[in-house]
Amino acid sequence: MLPVIAVMNLIVGTLVGVSGIAGFLLPIVFTGYLGMDLSLSLALSFISFLTSGIIGSYRYQRQGQMDLKFGVLVGIGSIAGAVLGVKLNFMIPLTTAKMFLYLVVLASGLSILVKKDKPETASSGDSSAALPSGSAVYTGLLGNKPFVLLFGFITGAICALSGAGGPILVMPILVTLGMPVRTAVGVSLFDSIFIALPACVGYLSNCPKEGLLVLCLISFVCQAIGVFFGAGQAGRINVRVLKKGVAVFSIAIAVYMIIGLI
Repeated sequence: MLPVIAVMNLIVGTLVGVSGIAGFLLPIVFTGYLGMDLSLSLALSFISFLTSGIIGSYRYQRQGQMDLKFGVLVGIGSIAGAVLGVKLNFMIPLTTAKMFLYLVVLASGLSILVKKDKPETASSGDSSAALPSGSAVYTGLLGNKPFVLLFGFITGAICALSGAGGPILVMPILVTLGMPVRTAVGVSLFDSIFIALPACVGYLSNCPKEGLLVLCLISFVCQAIGVFFGAGQAGRINVRVLKKGVAVFSIAIAVYMIIGLI
């Protein structure tokens, strides 16, 4: 189990560092391939999401590609949503929880596969100064705090319930609403911190405690190494090809696991 956890975190961390996506692969490999307890699988996954969120969002903030005020507002909603998501996960049958996880992974893979990448625009430290043309919806969102809080609450609940990170769900929606692509990745990574904190606490409280500290440390260290390495390789890799590969792999493994549950 330990080598698989370490290798998966290195791989996923690298993919997150390069493209901002792929965290959702962790829980499906942990539960599907390793047959790990669902609460333990989600706890380790959210530890990894917390790690990549902290490192990734700091990197995007340093590069001036972060809307911090918007991210904090979404995050406040996500905290409450994540608490609800964990509670819902404990209330529904195990098979239903796994099926929901696999369906979210399948939907995530399909969304990556069919989504066309929009050209990025140069950005500065303040996102409002970096808005591309046609982003009037996003501009309006900046002044609609109730909607942003509700958006964070709903996405936080879905992510915490299913084990999907934050970027895979939040980032495409923000881009659709008009946020610059790189800013959307930064905000979604930042939001994953707010989702992961209550999710970690909730799922860790329901995990078997034997060997838990070692598993957590391996997840943290390997994810951090992967994210740092991936961030350094981001300019050398064709991100579009990488995303399509992740999408195809996600769809294949999700379909396989869904068939196994039917």
